[in-house]
Amino acid sequence: MLKLNTTRFFTVLGICCVISALLFSCNSDFTLKRRGYFKIDLPPHQYRTFDQPGYPYSFEYPVYANVVRDSSFFEAKPENPWWINIDFPRFNAKIYVSYKDIGHNTFDKLRDDAFKMTFKHTSRASSIDQTPIRTANGVGGVFFNVGGNAATAHQFFVTDTTRHFLRGALYFDTTPNEDSLKPVNEFLQEDMNHLINTFRWKNQ
Repeated sequence: MLKLNTTRFFTVLGICCVISALLFSCNSDFTLKRRGYFKIDLPPHQYRTFDQPGYPYSFEYPVYANVVRDSSFFEAKPENPWWINIDFPRFNAKIYVSYKDIGHNTFDKLRDDAFKMTFKHTSRASSIDQTPIRTANGVGGVFFNVGGNAATAHQFFVTDTTRHFLRGALYFDTTPNEDSLKPVNEFLQEDMNHLINTFRWKNQ
């Protein structure tokens, strides 16, 4: 009577199963896919004017955004009523805008504070590029592009160096991810450029 070596039998059976699986997989149509993100439908760039009585500035902003007065700026109380948020509900994003009267400060301090606030993101940033601003309306300042997974990719300040100083910073209400946010960041950068190029100081 033939005796069956159970251990050897199951070993051979296991090897045969593995070989069969490998042969089958070689004939399959599986292809490794790259990581992707949901497609975001971007609206056409269209603008309207923000020119409210009493505000020391005016500019054009997108029709798909809302301008609201800011009652708190990252838990700090604004020092005047001219701090605003430009809210983009479609993108879960805001441009936080703070205004400073140089008469109550000094230009050098406000400029240095703007640089410090931008460079606070150095630990998460892969790069920080600075571009001087000089518009046809005589507005000057600096635009910052922050690379990497920093909390904000775009910041700027504009000033006349004697009376007015305004700073803007774009933030998303989501975990920063440079790759997934890139299309929206580039889209909103164009809106920020338009805002700056149409920006005017009033009562000069």
